[in-house]
Amino acid sequence: MKTITEQQFRQAMGQFATGVAVITCLSAENNPVAMTVNSFTSVSVDPPLVLWCVNRAILPFPAFSNCSHFAIHILHAGQQDLSNHFAIDSEDKFANVPWQPGIGGIPLLEDYLALYECETQNRVDAGDHVVLVGRLLDYKLREREPLLFHAGRYRELMPA
Repeated sequence: MKTITEQQFRQAMGQFATGVAVITCLSAENNPVAMTVNSFTSVSVDPPLVLWCVNRAILPFPAFSNCSHFAIHILHAGQQDLSNHFAIDSEDKFANVPWQPGIGGIPLLEDYLALYECETQNRVDAGDHVVLVGRLLDYKLREREPLLFHAGRYRELMPA
């Protein structure tokens, strides 16, 4: 059996182009918490379920591993800076980021391509990550181009 290093695994998985999302929730102390992900997908139409994955080694892991609700903000093409901001581990990522409370008090960003408010349905241990499955409770959509990620870089859609 071939041994695959972490770097090789990342390179191989990076060939799958994805959108970019910021996930938010509240900590046990009711503080807003957020992180950038590209590990997001739909799971089921009936009931409406989505999933995303959180690394056990990151600072906001305890908040996400225990949250009752979370929001998924799909980013638009003009939000690379916001994606980078929420990708860095820091204590107060919301210091200069406007937000308002959503279902269950979850922080909702003001700018996005799509917004999904979810109730946590299930958590599945998966190696160094936990898979969170959420039931879609509400959503909002806007007409913009998506922020894309492929092979370790942000990308743009080609005109049709």
